[in-house]
Amino acid sequence: MPLPPASNPRLVDALVIGHGLAGAVLTHSLAEAGWRVLVLDQPTLNSASRVAAGLVNPLAGRRFALTWRAEELLPAAAAFYQRVETTLGGGPWWYSRPIWKFFASIEEANAGLARVGSPFIAAAVPPTNTAALRAPLGGLELHGGGFLQTEPFLLALAAYRRARAELREEPFVLDRLDAGSVSPTPIRYQLADGTLIAARYVIFCEGAAAEHNPLFQWLPLVPNNGQVLEIDLAADLPPDVVLNGGAYAVPQPEHARRYRLGATYDWGTAPPAPTAAGQDDLLARLARFTSAPATVVGHRAGRRPAVRDRRPLLGFHPSDVRLVLFNGLGSKGVGLAPGLAAHLVAVLNAEETLWPEVNLARFAAFYPGATVA
Repeated sequence: MPLPPASNPRLVDALVIGHGLAGAVLTHSLAEAGWRVLVLDQPTLNSASRVAAGLVNPLAGRRFALTWRAEELLPAAAAFYQRVETTLGGGPWWYSRPIWKFFASIEEANAGLARVGSPFIAAAVPPTNTAALRAPLGGLELHGGGFLQTEPFLLALAAYRRARAELREEPFVLDRLDAGSVSPTPIRYQLADGTLIAARYVIFCEGAAAEHNPLFQWLPLVPNNGQVLEIDLAADLPPDVVLNGGAYAVPQPEHARRYRLGATYDWGTAPPAPTAAGQDDLLARLARFTSAPATVVGHRAGRRPAVRDRRPLLGFHPSDVRLVLFNGLGSKGVGLAPGLAAHLVAVLNAEETLWPEVNLARFAAFYPGATVA
């Protein structure tokens, strides 16, 4: 909609919508590159970013294939999180930890053992069958992964941005956006208090909420709900190791014997909420690799942003290149976000071209041709 004229709007290079994991990582990456930034965020306790166990696993599936672009994205992720800790003088939030992936069948064991010595697969985990740990077929020890304590990390980055007047806790309202003339004219946006912003780009990092954004509803977003438990185990499991045997158990550094256990996947459309069925499912999967009694001390649910072809969505709106999307990171967002944010910053600085596999233009046929007001 047209906005009233202003003689001195606040000039920014990027107005970022959303400060979950994607928005926080991208905003910090833009600021590191010298961009003037302003973020609008309406934090919710059940956002996937806050609920997540923050696991970074270099392998995917029963064939033990490397996750997409693992050899470039995972080192970039670890380096970014460590750099943020240094910049903010806080943490630690990033923990580089080995992951023990247990075999579920002889076929899995044969396939996995053949991969020992390949990238990220450090060694075989010998079979064990004790009261504390059941892995009769053994498994693999994976290096190059770990976990991020997402909630304290996001709270610290939000405080950092807020102290620089770069974060406002208010919703984005589409009717306050005035595209006006075409690029390179800045887009104008009116904040809740009436302040006018003039931005080179408006970058949407809304996570699952993007399914309700009229600008991007045409994209094949397929968000899903997930549940995670926080448990105390009555046994001493291998310290400082992430266990993965049908469910993952991520050790919580501030509490001995406490783990974050996840995760479920529900492709329904209902708002995310903890359920008894979800808890029972996770505890049953935990019992596959330990018989230690577990006490549930926390149970949370969130809604993940996902895409039909399981690749992130980055790029420019078909009708206005000043409107940018950074979304669809899904359950692997902690490992993907830093490297993809660096890539998008380079694209916006005209230093790189978008990777075809993440470019939202791959779904151009879905776009109905509507124009931005």
